Amino acid sequence: QVQLVESGGGLVQPGGSLRLSCVASGFTFSRYGMRWYRRAPGKERELVSFISTSAGSTAYADSVKGRFTISRDNVKSTVYLQMNSLKPEDTAVYYCNGGPSYVYWGQGTQVTVSS
Repeated sequence: QVQLVESGGGLVQPGGSLRLSCVASGFTFSRYGMRWYRRAPGKERELVSFISTSAGSTAYADSVKGRFTISRDNVKSTVYLQMNSLKPEDTAVYYCNGGPSYVYWGQGTQVTVSS
């Protein structure tokens, strides 16, 4: 059974940091690129970041570039999203996504940036 389980979300003040994790199971994690998406209230889903199979290639949305860092541990089948200098506009549900043709999705973790 394939699972992507996100964790690490929560409430943080502007300027703070959070580290999201997504643990994969049920498929060969190391063979696939992984992505983080987010959906803010009233907005469309946004691709936040991508990482290739060996972490040799990463990409970021302009809105998070320089503040967020994606990484992965293929031994632990886990992808991370380190989020620094958080802003209220980063408030959203964050989802990890991957597998063949990016078919698998996690259930999401809520990130709220507010004072």
